[in-house]
Amino acid sequence: MPPPRTRGTALRQRLAELRGPDVPAKALDARALAALAANPGCARRAILDGAGVNKAALASALGSPSAFGQSQFALTRGNAFEARVKADGGAELLRLVHEKLDRTAEPPAEARVPDLTATGPQGRTARTALELREATAHPGAWTLLDHPMLALDVAGSPAFLEPDAVVVHPDGSWTVVEIKSFPLLDGSADPAKVGAAARQAAVYVLALEEVAARLEPAPRVRHRILLVCPRDFSNLPAASAVDIRKQRAVTARQLTRLTRIEDIAETLPEGTCFSPELPADELTAAVESVPATYAPECLSACELAFHCRARSRETGAVTSLGRPVRAELGGLTTVEEVLAAARGEAGDPGDPAVAALRRAAALRAEALEAACR
Repeated sequence: MPPPRTRGTALRQRLAELRGPDVPAKALDARALAALAANPGCARRAILDGAGVNKAALASALGSPSAFGQSQFALTRGNAFEARVKADGGAELLRLVHEKLDRTAEPPAEARVPDLTATGPQGRTARTALELREATAHPGAWTLLDHPMLALDVAGSPAFLEPDAVVVHPDGSWTVVEIKSFPLLDGSADPAKVGAAARQAAVYVLALEEVAARLEPAPRVRHRILLVCPRDFSNLPAASAVDIRKQRAVTARQLTRLTRIEDIAETLPEGTCFSPELPADELTAAVESVPATYAPECLSACELAFHCRARSRETGAVTSLGRPVRAELGGLTTVEEVLAAARGEAGDPGDPAVAALRRAAALRAEALEAACR
């Protein structure tokens, strides 16, 4: 077995070949890593993100341009709301942290808000780690880190991440704060959007845990994050504590899989390349050489979703109907197999999924017959 340094160098060279000659890698961010955790079985997304391929450019070259992303209006509205939440030295934000996560601590009458300015992402990451260490070494006070920079090792390379805020509590523990522009209506929000925010926060928690592990003693990184959103239809902040332990575990497993991305790369034909500059047929063949696991949720999380959806529909894959449907159908993987099982033309009668389909088909036939009388 080659030494880790040699193996890591070979992997980086292989990933560079997959991107194409002289194509810079697209840096992974928290949204991309969270999307990986949302669909851990997709080898296509794993290899493309691991290689740093620009999936938006790739989708356009394949003839299925992506509509994925936030509008400029939404970005402007989100920035204005975040500025309001962090006004006056983060007084309102810290009040929400105290109210939702740490009522036993002293109320945050004032807090330390260090300057995290530094040159480049590496400099900002080092400055963030320094300020976290300083805040933890002097317990009893609140500290607010506004847009700190964290680094997380992904496939042998650092991914630089920028959470909205990190709060250091008087007891020295750390909390991730996510500020979103979607509303909390009567105290609750869209579950899909909350889930996406939780997965994104889980990435930040993992990165914070790496920083904490380098300190002695290691401070506690809290697994309940604070989600701050506008209240109802106003611009006033409201907050909710979100337990992200499940999302953290899933993300950690997926990142472990991603760091072994050489296993996926080794299965690809020699000379495979995902450069958008390639001819359309050659590029399509390269993309199709990696299996994808499409689900409707991909439309809000992946730039290649339209391409993968079209291929999924062409093959009649039941995954295009959604994960809950796919889970109910067991070993039946195509719509054709499902219909054949329902008609009694194929399938094992002892299979619960096949039996349920035949029962449903019989009930449908009875209902249609009764309606025609």
